Amino acid sequence: MNILSETAVGSIGGLIAVMAWRIREGRTAVTIKKIVIPPLGMATGFCMFIVPAFRVPWTWAVGAFLIGAILLAYPLLITSRLVRDGEAIMMRRSNAFFAVVIVLAAIRYVARDYLDSMMSMQQTAGLFFVLAFGMIVRWRMRMLSEYKTLTAGLPLTT
Repeated sequence: MNILSETAVGSIGGLIAVMAWRIREGRTAVTIKKIVIPPLGMATGFCMFIVPAFRVPWTWAVGAFLIGAILLAYPLLITSRLVRDGEAIMMRRSNAFFAVVIVLAAIRYVARDYLDSMMSMQQTAGLFFVLAFGMIVRWRMRMLSEYKTLTAGLPLTT
């Protein structure tokens, strides 16, 4: 198996794992800890930039973060919503949520092949990490805002 097919298998495996985790996570009540801890845990990934091979110019990193937070987080924002279910706060996803996750994974895979021709595989991985972090932070910030609104007993505004 060559490196491209190994990374494809790894990408598909990661996608399946994320989707299984999201299905399981959607069956339990949302808490502040469940909203805040994933981005905090993910932030430890910035340690990869200690290794020189992963480093990219600051402008590239800022651009990747903004693309993730502004452009690519948008589909996640419109396909997921927190709702009150009795005393619990639950995540309600539209039927399009998993399609959005698959499309975002496909965009990442196709763009990675293109970007690998311009920079090292490690730099591409670093940029995609920053892009994903931007997506997750914006999505989780919105979830936290919705959670606080619902727990305060106020109606959500769209």
